[in-house]
Amino acid sequence: MTEDDRWVEGDDWDTIVENVPIVSVDLVVKYEGGVLLGLRENEPAKGEWFVPGGTVLKNERLTDAVQRVAKLELGCEVEIRERLGAFEHFYETSDVDGVDSKHYVANAFVVEPLKDIAESDDQHSQFGVFTPPFDDNDLHPYVERYLENTSIGRE
Repeated sequence: MTEDDRWVEGDDWDTIVENVPIVSVDLVVKYEGGVLLGLRENEPAKGEWFVPGGTVLKNERLTDAVQRVAKLELGCEVEIRERLGAFEHFYETSDVDGVDSKHYVANAFVVEPLKDIAESDDQHSQFGVFTPPFDDNDLHPYVERYLENTSIGRE
């Protein structure tokens, strides 16, 4: 990584969250006959089962962001199987004091881990595998949108 490829912190991050959409990648992880979701420990979607994901850094290609997020959150590299496209996510909550919403432009990818995944990470208290039919699960609406756009469960 170069000097420009770092995380934004402090007041600069607060200003970004308050004023602009955040570009991110989300990983729809094919795993053990279903989709791997993590129980989120932080906002947005705290307490929800959600796909792993993260912010894209300046000068970072989307596919490089997918691998970085996979290593950080899953503990392994992944193979990208499909790009689902860009999705807008609007949340009525934020991790920034005084800011009551968050807006993401999430680039979703279907991926498969190249080895076993970690049991949890800093953002998830646990991981679980959700199997089709997905409409039998109480999933976050944004996760449901991802699954509606994949062939997972219809293969």
